[in-house]
Parts: sequence; structure tokens; C-alpha cells
Amino acid sequence: MISWLQSAMPHLIVVPVVLPLFTAAILLLMGGRRQWKALVNVASGVVGLLVAIALLDWANARGAPGAIGIYLPSNWDVPFGIVLAVDRLSALMLVLTSTVSLATVLFATARWDRAGVHYHALLQIQLVGVNGAFLTADVFNLFVFFEVMLAASYGLLLHGSGRPRVRAGLQYIAVNLLASSLFLIGVAILYGITGTLNMADMAQKFPLIPQDDRSLLHAGVAILGMAFLVKAAMWPLNFWLTPAYAAASAPVAALFVILSKVGIYAVLRLWTLFQSTEAGPLALGGDALVYGGLATLAFGALGMLTAQQPRRLAGFGILLSSGTVLAVIGFGYAAMMGGALFYMLGSTLAASALFLLGDLIERTRRGEVAPAVHDDEADRVPFYVDLPTGIEVPPHGDAGDDEQGLPGRAIPATMAFLGLSFVACALMIAGLPPLSGFLAKFVILTTLLDSAHAPALAGGVLMSGAGWTLLVLLIASSLLATIALSRAGIRYFWTLQDRPVPHLRAIECAPIAALLLIAGALTVGAEPVLRYTQAATTSLLAPAEYIGAVMAATPVPNPVRAPARPAPGAVP
Repeated sequence: MISWLQSAMPHLIVVPVVLPLFTAAILLLMGGRRQWKALVNVASGVVGLLVAIALLDWANARGAPGAIGIYLPSNWDVPFGIVLAVDRLSALMLVLTSTVSLATVLFATARWDRAGVHYHALLQIQLVGVNGAFLTADVFNLFVFFEVMLAASYGLLLHGSGRPRVRAGLQYIAVNLLASSLFLIGVAILYGITGTLNMADMAQKFPLIPQDDRSLLHAGVAILGMAFLVKAAMWPLNFWLTPAYAAASAPVAALFVILSKVGIYAVLRLWTLFQSTEAGPLALGGDALVYGGLATLAFGALGMLTAQQPRRLAGFGILLSSGTVLAVIGFGYAAMMGGALFYMLGSTLAASALFLLGDLIERTRRGEVAPAVHDDEADRVPFYVDLPTGIEVPPHGDAGDDEQGLPGRAIPATMAFLGLSFVACALMIAGLPPLSGFLAKFVILTTLLDSAHAPALAGGVLMSGAGWTLLVLLIASSLLATIALSRAGIRYFWTLQDRPVPHLRAIECAPIAALLLIAGALTVGAEPVLRYTQAATTSLLAPAEYIGAVMAATPVPNPVRAPARPAPGAVP
């Protein structure tokens, strides 16, 4: 049994792509059975999370620090066929994606999946693109998965309709179409120079490029990098993110938090490959990432001071996370990058929880009418209706059998859940003790101050003015984020007077609580998680093993057919 499981583990690499694709097809065939579609979506999310955890455990337990799992879906020789590769980093991103997506699906089943058609199918198609981007070892297939991810995100952003979503959606589509064009141009230039699309093979061929073609190579890498940095939300290419995410429905915005991490993953993967000693220094250098990340960090911190709504605070919190990670990547220190990945985990969970929480908090500022909705009325659900003056809302609401709230549903319990959840999100995003955001920033700062003894990647920025700027901005951004989030907390919880208390359903509260509990578990298990993230970044900064594993992959030989046995009595 154990040997069968070990032999079957490599085939799990393709499951995060095939499972949501198969699930989306089933959901499209199910028609208007909303409850059954939600059940299928949740079941697929649970299976996807279990598979991602199995891949993470497999990648971490294979022995060598940078053990790589390779799968050839087309069974062609490398570098001509499609290659899927899983290592510690990609497995970690799969687990993070599965966790956030499952939480958003559960939250949406309370009401948001009825605001438009094909929500569940679009979410699964989104997962196909996101998971494929984390697993592919080919730049053109990376482009394909990016386009699948973006095509689904266009529909999800408009889910629920409304003028603000249409306005923000048009801007979002225009920016991402431009980024896709840059992506395709960059891939075409690199393919024309190297003659390959496989990332590992491309990194091997970079040093062999003639000197006369090096300028074109630099241009291709720079154009490709700009496409990734648009999705990673680096300043000044991030003007679209906060308006789009704030306008999206709550579960969609919570899922979109992962999209910026896809851009960061692509930058991290290709930068460590292309900037390795095998590839030589290129245009997308560490200084560009450092200074762009610092600008993004400052922009996000200042943006939080201007934000008034929880969703906009969460949007600028994403910029804080992206700026921190991008700046640290540019320094090229394994210990710092491990701390940045650890920070990205907690901040992603906190931002997703804050988007979901914002939908509940907004109910404290207006009355809510939530009539029973039948499946045939899915496209015309009035979610919020402002109550006329003089109409009182009962503090406990009128819950039917399918709308069971929190146990007791007392006003103090309701507001206590919202308030404590908001405090936990604020501590994570601002990086304050005792949660994991503070531990991650502490690791980054201590490594930064001791950077003279840390091994740096070729092109990494040494401790200088940029290092001190990062140190100051990390501390200042925490202060500004604390001020902004405290002001919002006072506004939404401290000054409430005679406002209707929202009715909270268990299916809405459970995903938020789960995300925050997982973020808290990162604090309790900080040592093994940090050890994992630092092992992942150590492998990234020494990509020879990744390159070797991809290039050494061989197709499975076709089965040999046994010769046909002659019929009885036949003459041989």
C-alpha cells in the first residue's frame, strides 16, 4: 500500500489543474441547481486542499533541500512538451490558494452565489489558471494559464453587476489586456533569441547568447518583467488594484488577493532562474525590484491613511504585502526572502478575511432586508435595502430554518466577533505583535542588519541606502497602517449608536474565523513554517537542481505489446 502511494504521488502534480477543470465542466452541465452546485464546489475545494497538502508534504519530505517533482502531461521529450514541476515554493502557493478559495466558496454560499450566473464554474476556471501558473515550467504555458486566470477574473469581477463594478471592471480589463500584450511580446522575443520556451532550458542558453544579441535579450526580459509586475501590483503599475478589488463582491475580492501573488511568484521564479550564475546578470536586476518594492510599500502605507472603508483598507494592505516581498526579493538574501514568504502567507490570509469581514461590517451602517430567495430568482436578488426613517430593525432579526446565526445571536456576541476579527486582521496587516506578521518583519529586519554575513545572489543589493530605507519603511508602514486601521475600528465599532446589529449566519462567520485561526496557527508554528520558507528560498537562489530536474525528465516509454498467440491448429 505504501509503495503504491509513493508511486502515485507524482501523478498528483497534475490534479490541481485537472480537478477544477473537470469540476467546472460538471457545474456548467448542472444548470440552475444552485444548492447542488455549491455542494460540488465545496467538495472539489476540500479535495483540492487535501491534494495540495499532500504535495507540500511530499516536496518537503523527499530528502534533498530542493527536491523537485516533475510531470510530463503530454509525455514528450523536454524541452518540447508541457512540463509541470512542483517544489517547496509551488506546493506552498497551492496550499495557500486552496485555503483561500475554499473559504470564499463557503462565504459565497450564504447569498453571493445568487447574485449572478455561473459563479461556481468561473471560480473553478480561475483555479485552473492560478494552479497552472504555479506548476508550469514553460513560459508560454505560463502565458496560457495567466490568460485563463484573467478571463475568469473578468466575469467574477462583474459578478453582482452594478455601475461601480462595471466602471472598475473596464479599467481592470484594459490594464490586464495591456499586460497580456507585453507578456506575449516578451515571450516572443525570448523565444526568437533562445529557440526554446522551457524556463530551465532558457536559463541554460542565456550565457550562450552572442554579445550582439544581448541588448535584445535584455529588452525581452524587461518587457516580460513589466507584465509580471503589473499583476504583482508594483508602483506605479498598481493604480487599478484598489478600485477594482473594492468594487468586487466580497468573496470575489477575497479570492483576488491570490492574483497578485501569482505575479510575485512569476517574478520570483524567473528572476532566480535568469539571475543565477548560469544565466548572468540581466535587465531585471535586484535594484529595480528593491526600489520598485520600496515605492510600492510607501504608496500602500500612505493609501491606507486615505482609506475609509474596510475593503479599501484591505486593498492597500495587499500593496503593503507586495511592496515588502518585492523589495526583499531584490536584496537576494535567503533568510530575508524566507521571512518575506512567511509574511506573505499571513498577510494574504488577513487581507482575504478583511474583504469578507468588510461585507459584514457594512451591515452595521445600513439596514438589511434579506428575503427568502428561490433558485429561479437567482439573478435578481436585492442584497441591501436602505430602511426608511422610523422603521426599527429587531436586534436578532427573523431567521428561518436555513438562516441559523451564531449561537445565541446576542448583540454583544455579534459585535464581539466582528470587533475581534477586525483586530486580528489589523494586527496581521500592520505586522504588530504577537501574530506572525510581526515575527516575519522581525526576521527581515534582523537579517537586513546582519546582511554583511548573508550570502547574496548575483545582482542583489547590499546593505546600503536602500537597506536603511527598507528598514525605515517597514517600521513606518506598520505605524501608518496601525493608525489607519485603528481609526476605522473606532469608526465602525466604538462610535456605533442605535444602529441595527447585522444578522450573521454561521456559514458567513466560519470562513473568516478559519482564515484567522490559520493565521494564528502560523504564529504558534512559526519555527517549522519559517524553516520551510527559508529552505524554499535557499533552493530558489541555487536553481541548478531545478534546472537539472526539469532537463533530466524523460517520457514514460510506451507499453510493449506482447506478440499475438497463434490460433490453435494454425500453421506458423
